[in-house]
Amino acid sequence: MRTGRTRGLFPGLMMVVATAACEVSFPHVAHPTSSLRMKGAPLDALVTIDEEMVGPLSVVAARGVALPEGTHQVTVTAPGYFPSDQLVKADPERARRIDLEVNLVPIPQ
Repeated sequence: MRTGRTRGLFPGLMMVVATAACEVSFPHVAHPTSSLRMKGAPLDALVTIDEEMVGPLSVVAARGVALPEGTHQVTVTAPGYFPSDQLVKADPERARRIDLEVNLVPIPQ
């Protein structure tokens, strides 16, 4: 087993090619966010934010979701219930936490 040596006619060229194929990572730049915390029922209802599935209401209630600055559409759906759509404005400068309560209304049979 050899360590510290590169074999080949153009070892520097191979390094350039390998580096060019990799994604360059820069130091992490944090963007301010607001934490969306939800509570409500049913806990197995699915939460969608800006048309992206986030997960069950129980998980969002326990862990929260980081929202970047701006207005976001929060949709909560569950079989047998009317969906809930709400617009939430995230402004990290004013509020680091947003609390949202959702109680879906059952569809009459």
